[in-house]
Amino acid sequence: MQDSHLFEYAIIRVVPRVERDEFMNAGVILYCAKQKFLQAEILLNKEKLSAFSKNTDIKEIEDNLLALKQICAGGKESGPIGQLDAASRFRWLTAMRSTVLQTSRVHPGFCKDASEKIIALLEEQVL
Repeated sequence: MQDSHLFEYAIIRVVPRVERDEFMNAGVILYCAKQKFLQAEILLNKEKLSAFSKNTDIKEIEDNLLALKQICAGGKESGPIGQLDAASRFRWLTAMRSTVLQTSRVHPGFCKDASEKIIALLEEQVL
């Protein structure tokens, strides 16, 4: 396991009606300090979301999911949170909240290539 690196990830959830506590998975955020990797991969099933909650503003959810990706990427375009270091951005993104976009608890693991692992997690947890 010498060539494996510790990573942390959380599942991005859409909770259309927070009071009902029902959600659907829409993406993954993965952070690997050793590989200097922080990325969000999104896969929003609009048809499923519409069936799940007919009054949901899908465009607003898509905009907010895009903002998560931008914060992961960092830089001035991603606002004040995007200018923090990667670990701080990951902690901010995965903090508990009761909004339409939430994340699961943070889970650890080991991987050789974080960019491959995030795709595998997206296929496993979201598709």
